[in-house]
Amino acid sequence: MFSIYGKPQRLCTGWTRRELLTVGALGLGGMALPDLLRAEQANGVRNSRKAVIMIYMCGAPPHQDMYDLKMSAPSEIRGEFKPIPTNVAGIQICEHLPRLAKIMDKLVPLRSVYGSPDGDHDSYICYTGRSKRKQVPGEWPSLGATLAKLQGARTPEVPPFIGLCPKTGHPPYGSPGHPGFLGVANSAFRPNGEAMANMQLQGISADRLSDRRSLLGSLDRIRRDIDASGSMSGLDSFQQQAMNLLTSSRLREALDLSQEDPATRERYGQGDTKNYGDGAPRNLEHFLLARRLVEAGARCVTLNFGRWDFHSSNFSEFKNTHAPQFDQGLSALVEDLHARGLDKDVSVIAWGEFGRTPIINKDAGRDHWPRVGGGLLAGGGLRTGQVIGATDRLGGEIAERPVHFGEVFATLYHQLGINPLTTTVNDPTGRPHYLVDGYEPMPELI
Repeated sequence: MFSIYGKPQRLCTGWTRRELLTVGALGLGGMALPDLLRAEQANGVRNSRKAVIMIYMCGAPPHQDMYDLKMSAPSEIRGEFKPIPTNVAGIQICEHLPRLAKIMDKLVPLRSVYGSPDGDHDSYICYTGRSKRKQVPGEWPSLGATLAKLQGARTPEVPPFIGLCPKTGHPPYGSPGHPGFLGVANSAFRPNGEAMANMQLQGISADRLSDRRSLLGSLDRIRRDIDASGSMSGLDSFQQQAMNLLTSSRLREALDLSQEDPATRERYGQGDTKNYGDGAPRNLEHFLLARRLVEAGARCVTLNFGRWDFHSSNFSEFKNTHAPQFDQGLSALVEDLHARGLDKDVSVIAWGEFGRTPIINKDAGRDHWPRVGGGLLAGGGLRTGQVIGATDRLGGEIAERPVHFGEVFATLYHQLGINPLTTTVNDPTGRPHYLVDGYEPMPELI
């Protein structure tokens, strides 16, 4: 809870310098540029409700056991699961995803996703749409960081980019998407741990906070005068945004699930808040928080779900620990977005970094298979109720309509009102870079 005594003022947070740097999304990104401000105002960008919820399925789920079952394949490839019909004629998915099957008209299974060349466990390609093989100084920024830079905050009280994952044993499984060469001012605000603790003023009075801000401002002016690198110049936006969070209830209320309708909370469920192995939790309340945060003004919310790296016991792990929770959380999110009139504005993408081997190994598991994987799209005004792409009869090679990660990113940017083929962001050297590697929005979806 926030406890501010005295007359409310837009005051200094009292946060540590380290916290201000780590909670990077509190910065205003490119909003300091007068031309961008004028363009955003003219086009209504800053008031747009358009946003993205990106669900990273840590460790890579078995695509052929979810959306692309191969019943005519040999048993060592086919596996244990059976397909069930969905509410769209001709589309079938796994029997352990019954809730998603009932809303297939609101979904788009992708059966031919490619682009991860190495088969390494890393969230990088899911968050950037690019391979780590083609690097630039400072690394490519994630989608959330790019939106923070290009569009800034829709409302001062809510960071544009929010990540809902705690730390994990394998760090990439806990990444919300890095800012890359766009810098810490565009990194994700993570509402857990130190960040949340430092949002509590613990009864400090407004006058005392004002005195602290004045002192901090004086010190910053001295440091800025002697800072040849210019690294101090971004701290004003950190401080202002941090104050906005502390003196407004908007973000606090969005994060407070006790304000949600009990029936809606029950529909989403709770899941498990503990990390699964070295992966992420299967926290179903994160799906609900994601909806509340984009509704409050966030432009991009990322959440990390589970650990799908089933090298052994693929079928028991899938049906007993991951599929039921994923089915409940994602179906509730999609239905909720439609019920609240957000389905034309909020795009949802759920995927992992690659697919799994067609052949089941001796431990009843599936291994890494970067040649093809899958994903699931919803919302955003996309043309849903269709399947895009196909694999061969064994599920190991793309047979129809290859879909690169970059194409999905181009589509998401397009639906956000950003032209991915003409818009650029600058790296620290001032060199402009396009948002995607020449990939165009998918015509089947727009």
